[in-house]
Amino acid sequence: MSDPAYFTRYTGIYMARDAAGVLELTLHTRGGPALWGTSPASLHAELGDAFLDIARDRANRVIVLTGTGDSFIAAADPQERAPESSLADMWPRIYDEGAALLRNLLDLPVPVIAAVNGPALIHAEIAVLSDIVLASDTAEFADLAHVPGGGAVPGDGVHVVWPMLLGPNRGRYFLLTGERIGAEEARRIGIVGEVLAPAALLPRARELAAQLAKLPTPMLRYTREVLVRQLRQRLGAELSSGLAHEALATLLPR
Repeated sequence: MSDPAYFTRYTGIYMARDAAGVLELTLHTRGGPALWGTSPASLHAELGDAFLDIARDRANRVIVLTGTGDSFIAAADPQERAPESSLADMWPRIYDEGAALLRNLLDLPVPVIAAVNGPALIHAEIAVLSDIVLASDTAEFADLAHVPGGGAVPGDGVHVVWPMLLGPNRGRYFLLTGERIGAEEARRIGIVGEVLAPAALLPRARELAAQLAKLPTPMLRYTREVLVRQLRQRLGAELSSGLAHEALATLLPR
């Protein structure tokens, strides 16, 4: 059977599925390590639509999410800038994309395993919202896209995710200072389940995915439903407001 058409629809996501229904998503930018852009061709734009396509395909039974090369998402993409002539023109699109990205990620109806192959410094929440988070010993986690990266309000979901994972005080410190949390500390404080050598990371993710894929489909889907319910509720209540405040801060005079 041929792959679904959506497998090749996205410029920054490689997709491959095995016979057991394990779908691997590999983020990249022009074939190299994934970079974060804001154009309509960037990961910011593509991920929400991709998650929606994946959720609609019942042949997907477990998802493995990873990056390319030696980083997960560690830097901005200088080639994929917003094409709009003003921030006021840009923000309606960015708002819709930002909302779709996290909502559709959490609406994936099957277990998600993240294999964090290196630094996740921009939108690391994409990885840590997974049900199982594995990290290379070269990985580290930070939020450099907002306060440290130019004074943007950390309102596109990170204001919910990180205080939930780290606790209110450590979460606010993390967002306001650009703190980097290494893989071993991330495991110690509960962000990461396992830390592995780079060569062992993806094999371990595949091993866990294969174990899960042997389980009955209803069990997998309903387990995912109960495990992400609180995350959906919190983001459902706070994501729109956070995005609106992020937009407002960029549009008002400094």
